Amino acid sequence: MKPVTVITRTLAPLPRANVDTDQIMPKQFLKRVERTGYGEFVFHDWRRADPDFVLDRPEYADAGILVTGPNFGSGSSREHAPWGLQDWGFEAIIAPSFADIFRTNCTKIGLLPVELSPKEVQWLMELAEADPGAEVTIDLPAQTVTADGFEATFDIDPHTKWRLVEGLDDIGLTLAHTDAIDAFETRRPSYLPSLR
Repeated sequence: MKPVTVITRTLAPLPRANVDTDQIMPKQFLKRVERTGYGEFVFHDWRRADPDFVLDRPEYADAGILVTGPNFGSGSSREHAPWGLQDWGFEAIIAPSFADIFRTNCTKIGLLPVELSPKEVQWLMELAEADPGAEVTIDLPAQTVTADGFEATFDIDPHTKWRLVEGLDDIGLTLAHTDAIDAFETRRPSYLPSLR
């Protein structure tokens, strides 16, 4: 997983509440076995129904931060939703609240979920709509979000923050203990199953 420290990108505004994972990544695209290649299917149904959908507007083509409404990522626990958002090019999502499983799935792949107050999110939403080229900086070590004329702080679980800054997904956490695993294996009786 790529370490997450400071993200400076433009915003894509999605002023909708209760966006569920079936809207983020519709079920018909869950048949793939790879973890990549989902970006083109993000918000597929909404994009087909609305030719002016935010992700298809040229002024938001390079946006790397999605700013959206409360309870983002509700519904099923499909990991494909954050995979698709990250594959599209988003490095962070800013919202007043996230569904718990969705938030956890994001942090496991290095997609940073940032919770700000509704008022702060609205300010950023309006900034993105008024000036699509305006950059916002998310500083994870400092736990701040800044833009011209704007500064906010956010909370994050300390262990999750450490994992993100260090770039450690679940596999990376396990590999950090390779020496201890190898030492354990050398002490195991040969008649027992091996972990190798």
